[in-house]
Amino acid sequence: MADDAGRPVTVQYFYKVRWGFQDEFVELFERNHWPLLRAQLESGRLLDVRAYEPRFHGDGRQDWTFEVTITYRDWASMEEHTDPAIVARLYPDAEKLAREEQRRFELIEAHWDTPLEEHALPR
Repeated sequence: MADDAGRPVTVQYFYKVRWGFQDEFVELFERNHWPLLRAQLESGRLLDVRAYEPRFHGDGRQDWTFEVTITYRDWASMEEHTDPAIVARLYPDAEKLAREEQRRFELIEAHWDTPLEEHALPR
C-alpha cells in the first residue's frame, strides 16, 4: 500500500436502518452530515460523494438500506477527521447537532465501512 499512498481511496459506508425509520434517517443525514461532506468536497479532501438506496423493497440480501460511497483524495485524507472548524461554522448550535446525530445513530441496526481496492482488469 505504501506505493499507493498518493492515489485516491474509495470507501463504501453501509447503513441498515431500523424498519420504518428510513425517511427520518435520510432527513437527518441530509441535514447534518451531507453539508459536512459537501464542504470537504469543496476543500479538496474528498473527490466524490454519492449515496444509494435499493430501488425496490425486498431486492437482494437487504443487509443495507442506505449506502454512501466517498472517494478521498488519498489515504492520508481518508484517515483524517472532519476539520472541527467546518463543523463549528456549519453548526453553531453544537448541542442540537449532537442530539440529532445521536438520534440518527439510534435509527441504525448495523453500519460498516468497506475501503475498496481497485482490481485492474486485463486489457
